[in-house]
Parts: sequence; C-alpha cells; structure tokens
Amino acid sequence: MLNLVLFGPPGAGKGTQSQNLIEKFGLIHLSTGDLLRGEISQGTKLGIEAKKLMDEGSLVPDEVVIGMISNKLDANKDARGFIFDGFPRTVAQAEALDNLLESKGSAISGMIALEVTDSELEQRLLKRGETSGRADDANPEVIRKRIKEYNDKTAPVAGFYKKQDKFKSINGIGSIDEIFASINSVIEAY
Repeated sequence: MLNLVLFGPPGAGKGTQSQNLIEKFGLIHLSTGDLLRGEISQGTKLGIEAKKLMDEGSLVPDEVVIGMISNKLDANKDARGFIFDGFPRTVAQAEALDNLLESKGSAISGMIALEVTDSELEQRLLKRGETSGRADDANPEVIRKRIKEYNDKTAPVAGFYKKQDKFKSINGIGSIDEIFASINSVIEAY
C-alpha cells in the first residue's frame, strides 16, 4: 500500500498534485480540509465548530480529525493507498497517524513536501479566493495567519518524517507538469 503525506503550506498546490496522483496511481485522496468542509456543508455540530475555527485560520482539534481519518480508512479497506493532504499538521498528529495506520496494519510510505515562498502563496490564495468562494482564501490577513500557523506549527512535522528517512522536498514553483514529474521521481524511489 502506498500511503503518502503530501505536505506544504496552504496554496502550495497539494490539491492539484493530489488529483494527478489519484489518476496515475489509483490512490484515495484524504483531504482533511475536504472532510471538514463536508461537515460544514451538512451543517453538523462538528461542521459549525470547524467553520468558526477555519474562518479564524485556526486548527481543528486532533481527536476530531483522527476520528474522521479512521472512518475514511475503514470505508476504503481495498484501496491501493492514500494521499494525506493537510494532515498531519503537528508532530502529535503525525504520531497519532502512525499509530492509527499501525493499528490497521499499514504505515506512511513517505512525505513529499512542496516548497513555495510565502509571497507566492499569498498571491496564489488570493487568486484562488476570487473563484473558490472560500472566505479563508479571500482575506489577506487570514491568509498571512494561515501561513504563519503553518510555519510555526506545521513545518516541524517534516523533522518527524526526516528522522524516519521518509521526507523528500520538491520545488513547488513551476509548471504543474514539472512539479508532478519531480513527485513521480520520488514515488518511484519508494
């Protein structure tokens, strides 16, 4: 089973590259953002709480996200593998994900990090905000807070996977095809 953590700040291109990986390798895209937005659109209690936190640029509690991921894994037992997009965001989440996968007889194959400058991220998110309808992509202040949150809390997760020799960094600036070719090179090494 090929389980990848596609890593990078908001706007790095994880969603775009995930689609390419799904098509080529037949993986299931597990985006915590999509899972949460699904809860929001259904108006669940979790969704209402998550929307408030997301609109502020804050993170949703770990136990909620791990529970959603566990349900998604259980619902797709015959999958070739998963792309974890937007998770884990902290070392504690990475440890919880490793424990969850181990309990299901699996593991993370590797982390692929898309590296993009903060100024490029802000431009990409503002552009996406013009068409996505997402409030968190339309407000420069919220965007900067999300990027800072990533840099302060999420970037250290790379060290967790480096210690396991599962971390690979990819330049996330360039054409979609160039970036995808770099990702493929990394996956072939797995």
